[in-house]
Amino acid sequence: MKKTNDLGQDSIFPLVCKLAIPTMIAQLVNVLYSIIDRMFIGNIPVIGDLALAGAGVCGPIVTLLSSFGTLVGLGGSILMAMKLGEKKEKEAQNILNNSFLMLIVLSLTLTIGFLLSKDALLIRFGASQLTFSYADTYLTIYTFGTFFALLGIGMNYFITCQGFPLISMATVITGAISNIILDAVFIFVFDLGIAGAALATVLSQMLSCCLTLLFLFKPGRFRPFKSKPQISIAFGNYSLKLAKKILALGFSPFVILSTDSLIIIVMNAALQHYGGSTNGDQLVSAATIIQSYMLLITGPMVGITGGTQAIISYNYGAVNTKRVKQAEKIILALTVCFSTIMFLVSRFLPQAFVHIFTSDVELIKLSTWGIRVFTLGIIPLSFQYVFVDGLTALGRTKTALTLSVLRKSLYIVFTLVIPIFFQTKSAFYAEPLSDVLCSFITTIIFLLVFSKHLYRREKSFSCNDSLLTP
Repeated sequence: MKKTNDLGQDSIFPLVCKLAIPTMIAQLVNVLYSIIDRMFIGNIPVIGDLALAGAGVCGPIVTLLSSFGTLVGLGGSILMAMKLGEKKEKEAQNILNNSFLMLIVLSLTLTIGFLLSKDALLIRFGASQLTFSYADTYLTIYTFGTFFALLGIGMNYFITCQGFPLISMATVITGAISNIILDAVFIFVFDLGIAGAALATVLSQMLSCCLTLLFLFKPGRFRPFKSKPQISIAFGNYSLKLAKKILALGFSPFVILSTDSLIIIVMNAALQHYGGSTNGDQLVSAATIIQSYMLLITGPMVGITGGTQAIISYNYGAVNTKRVKQAEKIILALTVCFSTIMFLVSRFLPQAFVHIFTSDVELIKLSTWGIRVFTLGIIPLSFQYVFVDGLTALGRTKTALTLSVLRKSLYIVFTLVIPIFFQTKSAFYAEPLSDVLCSFITTIIFLLVFSKHLYRREKSFSCNDSLLTP
């Protein structure tokens, strides 16, 4: 059966749009899981602000758990796209089989590990005596649903890389809609508080996971999708060597996402430390709102750059470097346009966003100011996202990892050092400072290595081809 999108033949601009837009929407909707939870939590009568701070402490831990789905899912899907570009469908099948097994084992291992260590993690990551109980309740329930969260996130990449971004988007949107409904029911109808928010998230992720697996398994009696993938999940041909290749390719995006959690953890801990018992919890609550807003920007950017990696990987595997270059230019243009729009929105409308989380006047004022500060460097940041993900799609994971870790490292340094010399809330300037500086460095490195890397690919293929020619 012909795929919905031909990654090797379709016109580049429409193809990028077909993959980028649904994946961007799916990522945006995925972001809504945490934002909707925080919105409902922040509006719980009496305890809303403290519960919101508790959920904010859990946020980076939840992101850290989710990043393990990317470790296998993105690594495996990039490798699979390359093999499809090389017309090696049997090898692509083996990659999918191994990735599925790896996600199951990883999900079960992480569920047990985090349940045993969650108390210590929450205390170290910024929970105070007042917010610990709320954070503990949320994280305990969420961790029990880790199996479905990781499996759904990881396997969804294999839908997109086969040319079905609309199906991928549908599985995520279905879960998000159910999350909105269940949040309202569990929190305000059944009066379950922050536990209701966590339970709503788990059940919604379970639904998304089931839909994802229904699409990727071979057709059975019940199949809610008219389309079917070129490569479906099967069992067998497991290989430790192949598993290592998947993990090696997925390690860079995994570290990129997991260190996103680290910088949020450092921010929360620094704000709690420098803010003290007087302002610590309020600053963490503001940071939670600000970081939620940033997800509305970085989430769609990840959708654009991550969703289109399949185009780059497929054509790199097919040695069609002209299409790789065309795709990279269009991806960059889309991402810069989006970040520019969001920069303007951040100048004029942040207060409207803050109001959905809290009615506290001081918290609204602090969060609105913080959003404007945090978003000062988002236009340069779009270059960082496009070039790092582009290098990852080409298999240059070490280069991509180095550039990403540099940005995160500078962020942490700025977060810890700036409050020593200025007000505690000045820590929020760490984001734009690291964004601008590292985007400049990333752009220079990308321009130096991109064309050379493609040239080596062409030369290597030409040499191999000449050896095979009688």
